[in-house]
Amino acid sequence: MAITITFLGHSGFMLSDGSHTLVIDPFLSGNTLAKHKPEDITCDCIALTHGHADHVGDAVEIAKANDATCYGAFEVCNYLGDQGITKLEPGNPGGKINTPFGYIAFTQAFHSSSYDGQYTGQPTGLIIRMGEFTFYHCGDTGIFGDMKLLGEIYQPDVAAIPVGDRFTMGPELGKRAAELIGAPVAIPIHYATFDLLTSDISAFTPEGVQVKALQPGVSWNWS
Repeated sequence: MAITITFLGHSGFMLSDGSHTLVIDPFLSGNTLAKHKPEDITCDCIALTHGHADHVGDAVEIAKANDATCYGAFEVCNYLGDQGITKLEPGNPGGKINTPFGYIAFTQAFHSSSYDGQYTGQPTGLIIRMGEFTFYHCGDTGIFGDMKLLGEIYQPDVAAIPVGDRFTMGPELGKRAAELIGAPVAIPIHYATFDLLTSDISAFTPEGVQVKALQPGVSWNWS
């Protein structure tokens, strides 16, 4: 089964198996590098790693326009519910939720999470199982040793790894994280969007891992 992976920019993705489309962290409005607008997005599911504005992004508008089901930490889902979203699937690290396309599992991430001053729960990474394809979105995080264990348990085909530094790992630590996870392909994320984030990721060179740096708006087919 072919999976279409579209990079929305920053930390955002669309994953589609042809029958179902999942959007992750759709930060489009206010993202000068994004090629998509909220109204361009067609999906049936949305997953959020945490509550920061550059990850929640346009999730509310997209969810309402598509009558999409939203997955996220318990408190993130509470926030979305307050915005009028009714199809909510809350979870937390260690948990897994079955979906029409497979499942979404939540992992730990070392970061923070709030929206407009409201606490939005523990930040997470996401394990997306779509058919025979497994995608590990690390979320915003520092490096941690259990990335190796997560790689062994879920055996992801692709890992999306933050490398922008300051708020997450930089390229050097991202390199080590990719090696710990052991996915055959690593996509660097969360860099160059803002001046505070590094735009030079030349040090992101994990051994034994193919680095696929996608430009915003570009799709890649995994099969």
